[in-house]
Amino acid sequence: MYKRRNKYNNIKIEIDGVKFDSKAEYKRFTELSLFQKVGNISELKKQVKFELQAKFKDNNGNNIRAIHYIADFTYSESGKLIVEDLKSKATAKDKVYILKKKMFLYKYPEYDFREVIK
Repeated sequence: MYKRRNKYNNIKIEIDGVKFDSKAEYKRFTELSLFQKVGNISELKKQVKFELQAKFKDNNGNNIRAIHYIADFTYSESGKLIVEDLKSKATAKDKVYILKKKMFLYKYPEYDFREVIK
């Protein structure tokens, strides 16, 4: 098991070769895995990357990197595409997260976005 604290004081962990950003994320993944085993959800994935804005060159020829949103989990529930993000009260207020969430909601309206505050 490997542990490292980040700026929000959560501890990254690795269990059976799978890395998680926090104990809460691991716990939620375990719950979702059980839901998948009993058939309530399907196609469970973790850390799925969505492009919010493509890379481009500005007027001066400088390369501007793409902007991505990385969802904690994606899955299908009753035919609906779900994106789920697990947040603490502090991370839910992060300005970058709020901006990326708004961009995601605009660009990917086909997903049901679920924010789980732990």
